[in-house]
Amino acid sequence: QRARSRGLRHGTRNMFSRPFRKKGPNNATTYLRTFRIGDYVDIKVNPSQQKGMPYLAYQGRTGIVWNVTPRAVGVEVNKQIGGRVARKRIHVRIEHVQHSNCRTDFLNRRKANDEAHEAAHKSGQPAPQTKRTVPGPREGFTLENVKTEILTAV
Repeated sequence: QRARSRGLRHGTRNMFSRPFRKKGPNNATTYLRTFRIGDYVDIKVNPSQQKGMPYLAYQGRTGIVWNVTPRAVGVEVNKQIGGRVARKRIHVRIEHVQHSNCRTDFLNRRKANDEAHEAAHKSGQPAPQTKRTVPGPREGFTLENVKTEILTAV
């Protein structure tokens, strides 16, 4: 029985392959995106570019940009190591990152709350309640005129 090789990219046959009919060179938009320090980005490996490819443990992770270089960005990612969570700082080429939508709901909610507060302030009303509340249990009800059906084998 032979030993199994465990190379740097072992077990990535499907993970690091392009989708069906999406193979080929990268679009220009891949290189025209602007990344700034503090942006949230998703690490999604683009296998058509082998340079600057992150290790497979970071595939699918969301991190924060902490450094911007001409062709790459530094991303700070949380990684579980044993029983602790370590903040890892890695540099990833821009082909392998994309802007994350993880904060869009929060930013939209914050904008709506600010507009509601401003409108209430202008009209002299007290500030509206903007805290999200957990919906309580559903109201009870009673079934009426229910006929029981007896099922028998055919």
